[in-house]
Amino acid sequence: MKQHIVKIQSVDKVTHDVLKIVTEKPEKYAFTPGQATEVSINKNGWKDKKSPYTFTCLPEDNYLEFIIKIYPSHKSMTNELSHLKINDELILHEIFGAISYKGEGLFIAGGAGFTPFISIFRDLEAKNEIGNNKLIFANKTKNDIILEKEFKALLGTNFINILSDEKVEGYANGQITKDFIQANSIGINKLFYLCGPPPMMEAIEKQLADLNVDKKSIITEKF
Repeated sequence: MKQHIVKIQSVDKVTHDVLKIVTEKPEKYAFTPGQATEVSINKNGWKDKKSPYTFTCLPEDNYLEFIIKIYPSHKSMTNELSHLKINDELILHEIFGAISYKGEGLFIAGGAGFTPFISIFRDLEAKNEIGNNKLIFANKTKNDIILEKEFKALLGTNFINILSDEKVEGYANGQITKDFIQANSIGINKLFYLCGPPPMMEAIEKQLADLNVDKKSIITEKF
């Protein structure tokens, strides 16, 4: 797979620890909503370090966009990304991804696991196909919710937020439970899309099994 070097066009903060990085788009570059690529920074010491990030723009946009959670304490790639400026360069590697839209269902995301769903929902909106899709988004606090305004406008009451570390009026509190999934699912014969940290994914896959959801109805991406 050919590598592409792209210049950064903008770097903006989405939340206190989430960045939006917009880059040039190589000619004839194609991905489907939900897919990701491995990214390196085109600087000495960073060219061989690769991390996977999801495209959050639409395939037809004339730029590429990544929404990335930053972990400053890790002294890792995300921390380095937070210091990048316009005209710095990224190296894009292979495109991959197991999550793609296969029909109406319940999307369940935890933290940065939300990113594959951004492009999927933006694509559905562009096609006027949001339908009865629902999204449960689990975070620690209200300040951690990525693109809250956009997704409230997109989904209305079908955008369900649950906060584990904070009680806020109008937001569910605690962990996602089997009962919570059942109360918010559109009918158990529908599809379930999952993306989040491995412990959360394992817990939810077990809850879905307890609800007799067929494994073939569960679409996951390990993050």
